[in-house]
Amino acid sequence: MKLVVIEGVGKKPAIQKYLGGDYKVFATMGHVRDLPVRTLAVDIADNFKPTYQIMSDKKKVVEDLKKEAQKADEVLLATDPDREGEAISWHIATILGIPADKKARITFNEISKKAITEALAQPRTIDQGLVDAQ
Repeated sequence: MKLVVIEGVGKKPAIQKYLGGDYKVFATMGHVRDLPVRTLAVDIADNFKPTYQIMSDKKKVVEDLKKEAQKADEVLLATDPDREGEAISWHIATILGIPADKKARITFNEISKKAITEALAQPRTIDQGLVDAQ
């Protein structure tokens, strides 16, 4: 089984229908990590490296995502095709331990069988430039 991670739960039924039984679609409902609110979020001694934490309202989502990822043969990150979606995919990849050079990122601009099939045929690495821009 391949796990496909998306953002919006409303898209889940249609995407699942197009993918079929060999795939499971999981919706994060947006961001799952953020900079801490009450502490300095960057390491000044390490070139202002940011420190992220799981958002309190997303701890259960991340726990469930990790369980599903452990059962999957492959994880594909299909968050929205914009800077924010790229950042969400990067955070998920970091949480799940997906290597930066793994072609696990897929994008599509419409929810149709054709668009999703084409995206599956063209996985790529996460675009760090888009992540940094977000």
